[in-house]
Amino acid sequence: MLHNQYVVFKLEEGEYGIDIMNVKEISECPTMTMVPNSPTFIEGVINLRGNVIPVINLKKKFHLIDTQIKETSKIIISSLEDNRVGFIVDDASQVLTLMQSDIQSRPELLGVINEKYINGIAKVEEKLIILIDLLETLTADEIKSIKDTKVG
Repeated sequence: MLHNQYVVFKLEEGEYGIDIMNVKEISECPTMTMVPNSPTFIEGVINLRGNVIPVINLKKKFHLIDTQIKETSKIIISSLEDNRVGFIVDDASQVLTLMQSDIQSRPELLGVINEKYINGIAKVEEKLIILIDLLETLTADEIKSIKDTKVG
């Protein structure tokens, strides 16, 4: 039976999962350098072992109310084409193995929102975990601005 592993992370009260194959590493949230004229959801850049990595505040990207970085916040590092990009989340502390049968496709109601980055919803005990593809949350223009942030 098919199964995948997911890194589970929190944003406010919600729990989300990303395929572990899309995660390069999870880091503490270091001090960031702000980049002038970058999109509002780009929190800044970090220096991770000599690599300059743009960091996206997912709460700003998803238009959540509380966009503050917390003491427990982590950065999920993922690959964006040939570059690395970080996503700030409130916490990322768990890896779950889910069988394909544990995952329900996206409810049709969400179809109106047309969120192509939602891969499905997993029910684990009494919790619902929304499975997403972080890179699909970005538009082509946003990807270009992230690359420009890294270069600039």
